[in-house]
Amino acid sequence: MLRWIDELGRIDICLEFSMMSSHSALPREGHLKEVLHVFAHLKKYHNSELIFNPSDPPMEEGLFDCQDWTNSECGHVAGEEEIPGNASPPRGKEFLVRAKGEADHAVHTQTRISRTGFIVYLQCAPIYWFSKKQNSVESSSFGSEFFAMKQCCEYLRGLRYKLRMMGVPVNAPAYMFGDNLSVLCNTTMPDSILKKKTNSICYHLIREGAVRDEWRTAYVNTHDNEADLLTKLLPSGEKRRGFVRRLLHHIFATFA
Repeated sequence: MLRWIDELGRIDICLEFSMMSSHSALPREGHLKEVLHVFAHLKKYHNSELIFNPSDPPMEEGLFDCQDWTNSECGHVAGEEEIPGNASPPRGKEFLVRAKGEADHAVHTQTRISRTGFIVYLQCAPIYWFSKKQNSVESSSFGSEFFAMKQCCEYLRGLRYKLRMMGVPVNAPAYMFGDNLSVLCNTTMPDSILKKKTNSICYHLIREGAVRDEWRTAYVNTHDNEADLLTKLLPSGEKRRGFVRRLLHHIFATFA
């Protein structure tokens, strides 16, 4: 039931639902109590609206640097995105695809596995949100953030394919925001080098997509990154309320 509620638009419980679902095979009494707390939250804040706003989002093109990749390891594919040959003819207005991603490093206290979270927007409308434990333990926040960005890029690549197959024009790159400057520099600077094998796969996948202009990355302050809702258990305060208000309208109107 929580899965249905989450997928129908209650982004504010996505993280809690993901954490509880990992214990569905062997639940305990404490897990039941936490699920009841989630339902109590839904009962109290039931007046919410997820608005699909088709207007153009405010974008600062200067945040996304366009580099010369000619002399890099991916220079042979610069600007050459792979477009399916059997795609429907593009018609209508083009959508702008944006994403905000985040990773919470070593959040799981027993295994120290990190958690990935990201939100994808078409124009100003959130259409997909994701929160899940990563598959392996990362020794640094750099590695966990890189893995989270790779997962987000893989979804964006699939989304761009689906839109093209449905006849939606997709010419502009997807704009992706993150709050780890080290990861962003490694994905946007042609002369950066990464030798650690466990991160190099994510490194090359993201860089190749940037070279093909499938996506561009830029920094966003953690206080402006709604993906924090999907990775961190934020206490009931102004930060959490601010993030939820950006995604769900009128949810706190009665209790403001």
